Amino acid sequence: MAAILPLYWKDNKPYCTLSNLALSALADPKPAQEMTNPKSGRKKTHSANGQPRRHAPTSKEDGKDQRKSLVLWRHPLKTLEYCGKELLFDLHTYSVKCLEYRLTLVAAALVLALLVTLFHIDGAHQAGMQLVYKKAAWYLYWVGLGVLSSVGLGTGLHTFVLYLGPHIASVALAAYECGALNFPEPPYPDQVLCPEIPDKRWPATVWNIMSKVRWESMMWGIGTALGELPPYFMARAARLSGHNPEDEDDMREFEELQRKKRRPELMTLMDRSKLFVEKLVDRVGFFGIFICASIPNPLFDLAGITCGHFLVPFWTFFGATVLGKAVVKVHLQKIFVIVASDESFVDIIISPLVHVPGFGVRLQTLVKKVLASEKAKYHRKLEEEVLPEASGSIMSSLFEKFVIGMVAYFLISIINSLAQSHHKRLSKRVRSSGGKRSTD
Repeated sequence: MAAILPLYWKDNKPYCTLSNLALSALADPKPAQEMTNPKSGRKKTHSANGQPRRHAPTSKEDGKDQRKSLVLWRHPLKTLEYCGKELLFDLHTYSVKCLEYRLTLVAAALVLALLVTLFHIDGAHQAGMQLVYKKAAWYLYWVGLGVLSSVGLGTGLHTFVLYLGPHIASVALAAYECGALNFPEPPYPDQVLCPEIPDKRWPATVWNIMSKVRWESMMWGIGTALGELPPYFMARAARLSGHNPEDEDDMREFEELQRKKRRPELMTLMDRSKLFVEKLVDRVGFFGIFICASIPNPLFDLAGITCGHFLVPFWTFFGATVLGKAVVKVHLQKIFVIVASDESFVDIIISPLVHVPGFGVRLQTLVKKVLASEKAKYHRKLEEEVLPEASGSIMSSLFEKFVIGMVAYFLISIINSLAQSHHKRLSKRVRSSGGKRSTD
């Protein structure tokens, strides 16, 4: 019987039964059609009746879904476990890389040991050592905050809003109130107090205030430039190695934009903005990177990925980024904060609050009380302590809670990111071993 029945082919394999032959005779003989998704550009196979054929999700797709769900509020224990393993893996990896530069490590260790020895030996050099230590710690503090503001660890900590902006505003308010900038050191920069004898050669002008906070602002800008390097190196390594960039979550946005170029009529305003940044960096080069870095630009990560993808030289990218962020952008931000800290400007801003029904007058009164309390702090003596009533205002308490919340959110995002990175590494190891799960 089987010898006289014609073969029915299914999935490129001979498949012949009476029931299948009867069903195939009743089925629509039209072949399957391929249709292209206008948004993603991917092809989908449709049957003759127009219904899309269902495909079982691949292990790669399952891995991405599992990785997205690996967060503290869904799987706390597993997320913490993977985060710890990823930290140990990174520590081991970077330790091995550091051992490749043994001479540099030995030289750095000798210099560090010499500095520590000089720091703990009494002598006439202690005044200079203390000054160098204080300045170095102060500037490295701002460099670290700048790195945290832009580094790709899940989300950036907005350190300008939380730290540098309030510091500039405090200096500007004190300068306008004291009429001078020769604040006593110490306690400046930890605390800002009015000088007993104002220096008339250094009046409270916008330019002088910018000079007062110039170095910490530039260090913060250099830190933000350093934080932009991971996307650049990631894209550059992906281009040189020739691996599929869709394996990296951070490169998915760039690849999605490349696909959308084929259908420009479907691009959104955000997509067109990203495409403009990419074209500017690709065609103009150094000056294009400089322009993108000189303005508050949330799309600058895409500029770093573009530079890495098109193999822009490192010093071209990093030099333009440092000049744009640490010289131009940070000075624009300083000018805005200093002008906004002027009392006349504040009065212009809060005067319309009286027309807000309900809480407008109370909010205006609260803002004026906060400003008066801050001004009173600048006139206290060095040996005086801040009273709890004066320091524990509602606005400062709310701001402190806001800072704590932002830092906590940043730490949670780092933990989630590290755990997801470890999960992605395990998924790649399973795929490369042919589906056999690793015991690590």
